[in-house]
Amino acid sequence: MSTVRTARAAMNMDGRAWSGAARSFDEKPDCIGSYSMKLRSILLATALGGVAFGAQAQEVTVMSWGGAYGKSQTEAYAKPFTEETGIKVNMVDADNPATPIKAQVEAGNVTVDVADVEYSDAVRLCDEGLLVEIDQSILPAAPDGTPAADDFIEGALTDCAVASIVWSTVYAYNEKNVEGTPSTMADFFDTEKFPGKRGLRKSAKANLEMALIADGVPTDEVYDMLETDEGVDRAFAKLDTIKDDIVWWEAGAQPPQLLADGEVVMSTAYNGRIFNAAVGEGQPFKIVWDGQILDFDLFVIPRGAPNEEEAKKFIAFATDTQRLADQAKWISYGPARKSSGPLVGTYMDGKTEMGPEMPTAEANMKTALVNNFEFWADRDAELNERFNAWLAQ
Repeated sequence: MSTVRTARAAMNMDGRAWSGAARSFDEKPDCIGSYSMKLRSILLATALGGVAFGAQAQEVTVMSWGGAYGKSQTEAYAKPFTEETGIKVNMVDADNPATPIKAQVEAGNVTVDVADVEYSDAVRLCDEGLLVEIDQSILPAAPDGTPAADDFIEGALTDCAVASIVWSTVYAYNEKNVEGTPSTMADFFDTEKFPGKRGLRKSAKANLEMALIADGVPTDEVYDMLETDEGVDRAFAKLDTIKDDIVWWEAGAQPPQLLADGEVVMSTAYNGRIFNAAVGEGQPFKIVWDGQILDFDLFVIPRGAPNEEEAKKFIAFATDTQRLADQAKWISYGPARKSSGPLVGTYMDGKTEMGPEMPTAEANMKTALVNNFEFWADRDAELNERFNAWLAQ
């Protein structure tokens, strides 16, 4: 309830209480004025107290992906933001925040102020008018004075979104359950050479690209191929070769668990989740960088967010140079600002250098594919419909 509505509600209560008081004091009219004045004083103080409390009790609700990634955001962004501003941050999790915020905006019942989404979802939701436009001038400059618009990596800022990290979809394997050393995307699809179940995200995106890479398509030709019916057919045909061996996952925390439990011997995953399991928890997991698919995650504000101004403050704070560098202490995702790179140091264990663990490290980029955001913004619904039909076959 707004402060204006709170005050009005209090005045309405005052009016109702006064009427009751008048009836109660019919036999003592000389007491009415005194009672009313006291009652008005009490209720006005209550109303003003509510107004003051409302101003102090600012908050912002941030929807993200949970797990190790969510923890990195809590430590690097949320806690320092609250300490500096006094604004409480409520972190909530979703398997893919783009889905619930779209539903909330369309239903006119928005409970989230900031959401962390993938690039293609940010573009699509913005095009559909479901997001608030973000003025880039609210973003702080780099420490040397470079404007934010020039300090963010190319493509990291859009009309409705501000990127925080560069991450990638990779595949990883459990060394205890694999004989030999998988090193290519083709190895992931080779169940004769490397027997066992495979984990794949239950989505068309990334799977189709990886299938074509495994089938011998050069990374710089993958999206040209997927623009054709023949290319899409070829990707699904390659997925057919391992369909019976696939265990599907939907949340980012699932692949490390599937690998640890031995339910799969290899799985696609978000690179930071595997890093956290391997370095943070001592799991015998190895990342294969061949054919990794690079992507951004970005902060957006759903249209109708209850705390829009606080949301903008949070995004400006969370995406400054130091905060983005700080997040890299907790998970191996690259910061989206150029000025943050030199500030990236060691993992929270104080000894693991984070630079070589980033998807953007030179050694990891040799066969990387950058996600074509426009392609997926345009074709997501169509290809996922085809994907779901394929799953049902």
